[in-house]
This record gives sequence, structure tokens and C-alpha cells, in this order.
Amino acid sequence: MKHGYTNSTFGDGALVVKCYQGPEAAFRLSTESRYLRRLRGRLPVPRVHQVTSTSLTTRFVDGSHGQDLIDDGRAAEVFAECGRMLARIHRLGIVHGDYGPQNMLFHPATIETAAILDWEWAHPGRPVEDLAWLEWIVRSHHPEQAPLLPHFFAAYGDDVPGWPERQAAMVARCRDLLDFCARWEPGGDGEKLWRERLDTTAAWTE
Repeated sequence: MKHGYTNSTFGDGALVVKCYQGPEAAFRLSTESRYLRRLRGRLPVPRVHQVTSTSLTTRFVDGSHGQDLIDDGRAAEVFAECGRMLARIHRLGIVHGDYGPQNMLFHPATIETAAILDWEWAHPGRPVEDLAWLEWIVRSHHPEQAPLLPHFFAAYGDDVPGWPERQAAMVARCRDLLDFCARWEPGGDGEKLWRERLDTTAAWTE
């Protein structure tokens, strides 16, 4: 995937337009629009404004991105809120598919969730998929904050799978994204990036 993204997103402060790219773009668009409509009023998600054959437009949601708050020294609070919110998602029988602070907006004063974004990979599945992927995001992009991950797992509350199962889920997801990139742009930068990430993830120890 070019630059690691499967879509391009832009907004004007009132609306946000997301255009889907790569394999199964229409399916991912349909998935996201369906889940956003289904979850409206049940979870904090953006309101759908318009759907076309190639794009999804939602209402703008004000809030601070989780990764910015982590960089501002509020990782423990962000991780705990991510855990509480993920438990709510999983009680609905849903796997988000790309869950982590990179896809969440928070009220900066309270660190309560303002919106959960990017539902294009959502599906019925095993909770470990989301639990492991947030851990992967933190280990990959905020490694210095990895010791604070217990805040996330404790707030999630239910039994958290052990390290071997979580790592296996991370490796499986990396393989899926490697395959996605190989089909999109064989031999391209995205494929090389995810091959490196797969090797790195497989070599991690708890």
C-alpha cells in the first residue's frame, strides 16, 4: 500500500471525504458505510453524510488524535480508554480490524472517546485480533510506551490471551497486509515494507 495507507482522506472542517484505494476498494467502502450506520447511537462513530461508488463522506468530529496525545505524554490515559472502548465494541460481536489510537479521536480534557474511525476492515471475528493489533501499533510506532500497555489490557477487563496467541495474531495480520500490497503493487514499496514488518514482528519476544 503506497505510504502504508489504503485510502485518501481530506476534510474542510465540516465534512470528511474518504476515497478508497487498492484491492477490494468497493467492498471496504461498503463495509465501512454499513458499520457506521449500524453503530450510530451505540458507539461514538462519525455520522454518514453521503456515499458514492468510490467515496464515503462523514460529518467532521472535533477531537485530538490518540497518537498526538501519546506524544504529549498521556499514553496511560489513552491506552486505558482504548481498552474500555474496545470492550464495548467486542460486546457487540464486532472486530474493528485496525483498532488503535491512530484511529481514534479523544476529548483532550477528559480523554473520553469522541470518535472511532476507519471501519473498512470491520468484521465478525476473534477479539484477539483487535487486542493484538493495538499492541502491534504501540510496539511499532510508540515502542517507548510499550511498558504502559498493561493499562490497556486492564481496562479491557476480560481475559486477555497470552503472548503466543497475541503474537500469532499480529503475524497473521502482517501477512494479510503483505498479501494486500503484493496484489496492489507487486514488488512495490508497500510489499517491501510489510515483508520487513512481518519479519520484525515474528522475531519479537514478550
